[in-house]
Order: sequence, then structure tokens, then C-alpha cells
Amino acid sequence: MAEIPVPPIPSTSRTPVSAADVEYAVALAVAAFRGAPADASWQAKAGGLEWDCWETGEHLADDLFIYAALLAPAVTAPGRFGPYQASAGRPGGPENTLFLDRDSGPEGMYEGLEAMAAYLAAMVATRPNGPRAFGGYGLTDAEGFAAMGVAETLLHAHDIGAGLGVGFTPPADLCDRTLGRLFPDAPAGTQRWQTLLWATGRAELPGHPSRKDGWTWHSAPLAAETAHPVPTAEEEEDPQRG
Repeated sequence: MAEIPVPPIPSTSRTPVSAADVEYAVALAVAAFRGAPADASWQAKAGGLEWDCWETGEHLADDLFIYAALLAPAVTAPGRFGPYQASAGRPGGPENTLFLDRDSGPEGMYEGLEAMAAYLAAMVATRPNGPRAFGGYGLTDAEGFAAMGVAETLLHAHDIGAGLGVGFTPPADLCDRTLGRLFPDAPAGTQRWQTLLWATGRAELPGHPSRKDGWTWHSAPLAAETAHPVPTAEEEEDPQRG
């Protein structure tokens, strides 16, 4: 398996989530899925969700698409996820704008995820910072959409991996960047992946109250002094800049 390149990281007290992180997260997820047993089924239930693995991957691709589509326009309507009509493929299934052809198989799923990750990464890298569009819990910025894309990818890769019978543990630094943007009050000094699972109600964290009955993430832009701006496309190509 080809080595997945790690995005360059600028030095700061809180490293921002970047456009490159979005594609990195999806590359990690796809690499994990490719390692599933030969008899793994995308029709299996995805972890603790009521959706199967295909529906969950489709939902993830749709999340990445919507976040990119919200970042793209100069002006978006407040308080809603854009003018896109969503529907469920079956009663109880996820409501999506984007659907993938099941007949395309796992390779079609990987293609769809990589395409939507590239779309979101492009919007994060080229859109200005500052409040841009509604992000589920209020206005958010380019870094916020990048962080939400990474979080959705890591968490649903965990769900899908459970259904496919393959483990998934993302790098601690990627989890830490995501926690720093979306859960700025999360405890420090704890295992980062376990903390992200705890913050999103998927696991317990010793010494901290359960969040399985409800949680939210922080959409609003963080104070400017807490992190460098999201790197531009040119800056990401040259890790010595900034």
C-alpha cells in the first residue's frame, strides 16, 4: 500500500485544520477500508448506527459536498444548509443531496469520497477566513468547515470500519487539530482519538461525564490569536512559508 503523505504543519500553540487535512483524513479512511476482509459487506450495519456501511459512506460524501457548497458562494442564506433538496433512499435512511451508485461497488465509494474531499479542500484553500455560512450550530468559517469535514470523515470511518471488520485509529495530531477547532474546551492530556470519540458521544472518557445523550461542536470562528490563518493553497505547497 502506498504511503499516505502527511500534510505540512505550521508551528503554533493551536495548529489550525487545513485544506490538506480534509484529503488526508479521507485518504486514511479509504486505506483502512481497502484493508477489510475479502468477505466484508457494505450492507452490514455501520457500528452503532442504524445505517449500513454504504449508506454511511454515502452520507459522508454528502457531508463533504454540502460543506464545500456552503463555502463556495459569495453570499449564503443564514440558518440553513443551502438551497439543496435532500431525501432519504429508504425510510430511516440518511437524508442526502448526493447519492452514489451501489452497483459501482467499493471502488465507486472511494472515488466519490475522494472527489468530495477534493472539492471541500479546494473551497477551504481558496475562500477567505471569517464567518462564511451556516454550519449546523451557527455561522462558521473556512477552518470550521474543514474541521467538520475531518471530524465527519474520522468518525464515520470508525463506524464503517466496525461494520467491515477493520480497525481505524487516526493519527493523534490530526485528532488534536480537530478537537482544538470544534471542541476547544475538550480535556488536554488525554488520548486524542479516544477524546474525539468521547466528545462526539461514541465513547466514554475516564474522569469525564458521558456525552452519549447529547453533544454539539463549536461552529463559530475562534479568536484570531489562538491560531494561524488557514494556509492558502500556495502556502500548503511550501511548508517553509508562514
